[in-house]
Amino acid sequence: MNAADFDLQATIARLFVYPVKSCAGVELDEALLIETGLEFDRAWMVVDAQGEFVSQRELPRMALVRPQLKHSEMVLRAPGMLALHIAFDRVEQPVRVKVWKDEVAAYDMGDIAAQWFTDFLSEPGRPQKLRMVRFDPDERRLSSLKWTEGVEALNQFADGFPLLVASEGSLAELNAKLGAAGHPAVGIERFRPNIVLAGVEAHDEDRVETLHIATAEGEVLMRPVKPCARCPIPDIDPRTAVSSPEVGDTLRTYRSDPRVDGAITFGMNAIVLQGLEHALRVGQPVGGNLRFE
Repeated sequence: MNAADFDLQATIARLFVYPVKSCAGVELDEALLIETGLEFDRAWMVVDAQGEFVSQRELPRMALVRPQLKHSEMVLRAPGMLALHIAFDRVEQPVRVKVWKDEVAAYDMGDIAAQWFTDFLSEPGRPQKLRMVRFDPDERRLSSLKWTEGVEALNQFADGFPLLVASEGSLAELNAKLGAAGHPAVGIERFRPNIVLAGVEAHDEDRVETLHIATAEGEVLMRPVKPCARCPIPDIDPRTAVSSPEVGDTLRTYRSDPRVDGAITFGMNAIVLQGLEHALRVGQPVGGNLRFE
């Protein structure tokens, strides 16, 4: 890969996976690229008594559940709770669950995990019966073929696409606007990206045709396909789970995107075209050519 061949020349600044959908992320120096995105990303999910997913939108304390990935298990910690250990190689009975409009096959993770999430996330006077599930690897949950232009891109429990790409430049622009309005700066963690790029102008990730990433195993090709429309989750401080409106209010002043009917966007959903089983690492060079419409 010759950097001089590209309009955009960047590096991978940060990598994140979110093992349990809508819980805190895990920052990594290296992550394996698999068919559904980064390994372990959104492999688990919390569901209600009807088998429908729950998220920070209705249960903001999910932001305080912090996973740690170890050799053979995931360890979950939350304030006031004993650690919950989830073995990578153990599941219980098969179940059907819903994530947005998709009903998919999954595996229940048992009564201990269910009680742990129920105890931590239930609000006073509003008891929740929650279960933890793991995605069935035999399930084929496809991204929108309209946005992928017919490419079959698989997901686990992500909202709709295998990867989310954002940039330090985009965050710096937002923080400048927040600062000008008297608000504190925020971290990229609020936007839950998988890949954070350094060295590009604000929102260049919106305009790039294909991302070329040089890895030790060969070149990875990713295509950003859909702007990421934003719900209230970026308003939630991931350190405290307290929501305040300044992030969303500021984005509304300049980030309305006609490609998604005027929704407020930040970051790009992306699919993998080449490079499965390659390892992404912080510091790897990234190139791309900008699309002008």
